[in-house]
Amino acid sequence: MHSHFLSPDNRVILISGANRGIGRTIAARLYDNGYTLSLGARKPESLEPLTAHMDESRVLTHKYDARSTQAAASWVTATCERFGRLDGVVNNAGVMHAFDVESGDESRLDEMWDVNTKAPWRLVRAAFPHLKQSGAGRVINIVSLSGKRVKSAGVTGYAMTKYALDALTHGIRYAGWEHGIRATAICPGFVSTDMTSEVDAIPRENMIPPEAVAELVATVLALPNAASVSELAVNCVLEHTF
Repeated sequence: MHSHFLSPDNRVILISGANRGIGRTIAARLYDNGYTLSLGARKPESLEPLTAHMDESRVLTHKYDARSTQAAASWVTATCERFGRLDGVVNNAGVMHAFDVESGDESRLDEMWDVNTKAPWRLVRAAFPHLKQSGAGRVINIVSLSGKRVKSAGVTGYAMTKYALDALTHGIRYAGWEHGIRATAICPGFVSTDMTSEVDAIPRENMIPPEAVAELVATVLALPNAASVSELAVNCVLEHTF
């Protein structure tokens, strides 16, 4: 890699929701690039098909329930005990439920707040001392275009949590800048994964391939401190706003 970019050698990246979809694709790409990985999922055994062919010295799998208030701290601790450092966090785990202004049951909204907004904050909070020590810490939040605009009433609750995650990203930029921490919100439209399997707004072949999101993550991770990208809006259909 060109000297102006960060080398992946010995850099440790933590990825939530790495067992499927975007997270799994990001993990595979970063491993191929040479990073050491700490991968989290509610069921760690679900990571085995991904890690079966990985070098055990470069990968840790850990149970991570995004709704648990203690999960972030224990995972970060286990990661640093294993590898002695932590250089980046990719907040990918997310959940989407229909919820609009007139919805009466708040439990679905509460789950989205827990998983989409508070869990990423907890992970970053736990990781922050180690990211500071890195001198080139990186936080990448997989947000969504629903964190930039609202296209229908039914996604109101989801968009609320994703707007908040975008705000968290900018808060991280301010909190960590002087310590070399850089944060990026990646905001894709429809990505061709299990989460969008029932979406019929556009054909699946026209959706963003998860490999494209992984490419952006890899690019942002390698950028030097002097080239910070705060947001990336990724379209698969033409929209007036972007």
